[in-house]
Amino acid sequence: MEAKGLQVIVMLIPVRCFTCGTPLADKWEEFKKRVEAGEDPGKVLDELGVKRYCCRRMLLSHVDIIYEVIPYTRPV
Repeated sequence: MEAKGLQVIVMLIPVRCFTCGTPLADKWEEFKKRVEAGEDPGKVLDELGVKRYCCRRMLLSHVDIIYEVIPYTRPV
């Protein structure tokens, strides 16, 4: 996706946990990369320091739908 010659990176992961407010968006890329590489999601979350079950739920249950939504956005 480009906007006037600039590459735009779009991310729909929630920035904070809905329950406790802990910032989570900074952990999403690392979590996604390691799980896709075949690592155990629970172990990855432990190593990233995500201990609360409400925060773990946010990352484990997230469905990356950005590429399904992009075709319906208005052109810039």
